[in-house]
Parts: sequence; structure tokens; C-alpha cells
Amino acid sequence: MNDAVLFDEIATAGGRRIGVALLNAEKSLNALNLEMIRLLDARLSIWDRDDGIVAVLLRGSGDKAFCAGGDVRAMREAILADDSYPNPLATEFFSREYALDYRIHTYRKPLLVWGHGIVMGGGLGLLAGASHRVATASTRIAMPEITIGLYPDVGGSWFLQRMPARCGLFLGLTGAPLNARDALLTNLADHILPQTGWPLLLDLLRQAAWQAEPAANHELLTALLGELEAGNSDVVPDGNLARNLPAIHALLNKGSLAAFDHALRHGSFDDPWLAAATETYRAGCPASAAVCWEIFHRARHLSLAEVFRMELVLSVNFCAAPDFREGVRALLVDKDRQPRWSRPTLAAVDSGYVAQHFASPWRPQNHPLATL
Repeated sequence: MNDAVLFDEIATAGGRRIGVALLNAEKSLNALNLEMIRLLDARLSIWDRDDGIVAVLLRGSGDKAFCAGGDVRAMREAILADDSYPNPLATEFFSREYALDYRIHTYRKPLLVWGHGIVMGGGLGLLAGASHRVATASTRIAMPEITIGLYPDVGGSWFLQRMPARCGLFLGLTGAPLNARDALLTNLADHILPQTGWPLLLDLLRQAAWQAEPAANHELLTALLGELEAGNSDVVPDGNLARNLPAIHALLNKGSLAAFDHALRHGSFDDPWLAAATETYRAGCPASAAVCWEIFHRARHLSLAEVFRMELVLSVNFCAAPDFREGVRALLVDKDRQPRWSRPTLAAVDSGYVAQHFASPWRPQNHPLATL
């Protein structure tokens, strides 16, 4: 029996049920693997069709993380073992992950994600699309893919677009972390609840007057979370993003990625959060930065389904390029933090190389996500 994701159903006072899914890989900070994605997607599909299920809750085991991302080390090993293109494991993993993310974005019933602790990469893909996103005082969100020669995927091309003052582009380029208050500002969370509020939340949900109509239940869950939030006495750190929005706005209005790059490499910043983001960018993969910049412009008018189809193309192409393997080696395998990027400067990343990342290996009708 596979226990990578644990499922339960809670009876409510009115005779209906709430589905609960627990990512059960505490030692790996609940990092997603292919089996976890399959299990979760299958159960969400079952609960969606079950009229007795009125809402779904998703959380991670342990106190440290909701989900720290995908298992990129296993992905690197699979790519090294099989250099075919597109890589079969990469294709299956990202196809299934993005289909799951799309399901969450478009789920009919209320779907709450308890985003405590570390929420990175694939974990943010699960959180961002939920109808009810909960942060706590411990929440730490980031999309640091530039550090491993990748890009902000799992719908990042969609939700980074929808942040104020183009700060989503800055976050994608720098991997800068967000806390709970930052998550509210960037529309990655809807409520900040007490760190120990899970049991009380379950009690309220058991006693709630759930209805047959999903729309009514969405409103009911929002109201219940609002009550819990109003009583939150936890000390929640001030956000870092709001005070830096003017500086971010100025940096992204320099007209080009080259000008942005020059400003970060030759400027100095007094704010510690902004200074740390700058250092991450400087050490990051120049090709990732160039593609991230291009994604932000290409994805502006894409539908959600088109975003995930584009991201699947990007992901298999990133896996075929050398920088992803090298970035994971330097950060997570050898841990020397000295990546040797294939194109060590932004000037070495020409427009043709960027365009290659968007070239699909499939015809439109054969795209693995064609039916989204």
C-alpha cells in the first residue's frame, strides 16, 4: 500500500463529507514525486464526482514544510541515464504535474491548501491554484529555479503575471522569498491563520452548514476562514515586498533585461531583502533569466491551458539543455555552489538560443496536454 499521500474523509454535522489529503513525505519536506502526483490527481478526480464531498483540504506532514518542490535530483539522474529527446520521464512527470495543477485551478468545489512552512516550486503550483490559500506565520514561499538552471513553472507563467507592479517578473528572476504578508500582497494567499489553527479549522468545518451547491460552499468556507483570521493572535512578520515595490518598479522599467542585469550587477542596495535577491540573481543561470524575461512577455494573453502547454515545452527543453543538470549538481548533489553555466553571462545568451526553448517537439494535436 502506497502511503506517500494519505487520504481521509471527515463527516460533517449535515451528513456530508470533506476530503482531506496529506502529503506524507516529511523527511524530504514533502517534495513531489511522480507517484504522489498520480495519487493526488486520481483522488481529486474521484472527490470531484462524489456529490457527498463538499470540500477538499490539502496539507503537508510535519511542521517544516507544506511542499518544498519537485524531486529534481531524481529528474537529473533520469536525464543522465537517458539522453533521448524529449526525455520520457521528464515528459511524464511534468505532464502529470501540470495536469494536476490545472485540475486544482479549475476545481469546482472549494479546495483549501494549508501553506505552512516552506512552499517552493511544485508546492507553490499546488497552492497557487487553490480556491482558498492559507498562510501562517511560518510560511516561506519562493520560486528559486534560476539557481538550478530552470524557470518558474507549475503555472508561474500565469500567476507571476498577476502580481502588482510587475513584481512577479522580479520574483521569477531573483527567486526572492516571500512571507505570509507578502503572499497576501502577491495574491498567493487569501488568509493568514494561526500556526496551530488546523484542529480548530477542522472542528468548524465539521459543524458548518454545507450545501449542495459548490458556489454556496465557496462562500461558506471563505466566511469561516475569515472568522479564524480575525482571531489570529500570532505574531506575523512584516512583509518585505511592499516597501521594495518602488525600487522593483524602477528596476523593471529600465527598458530591457540587459539594463536590469547591469543595474543588479553594478548597483548596491541597502535593504537586506533586496540585496539578497540581487545576490541570488547574480549567481543564477543567465539562460534562465533570459527565458524568464521572454516568458513574461509571451504569456501575457495566454489562457491557463495555453500556459501549461507552453510550460511543458519549456520544461522538456530545459531538461535537454546542460544548465539544469549542472545547476542541480552544484546546489543539491556536490553542493559546491559553483555552477559552470553553459552561457556564463547574459550577453552570451542570444535570441536564437532563447527561442529554442519555446520550440515544441510535438505537433499541436499530439501535445500531451492537448485536452486541457
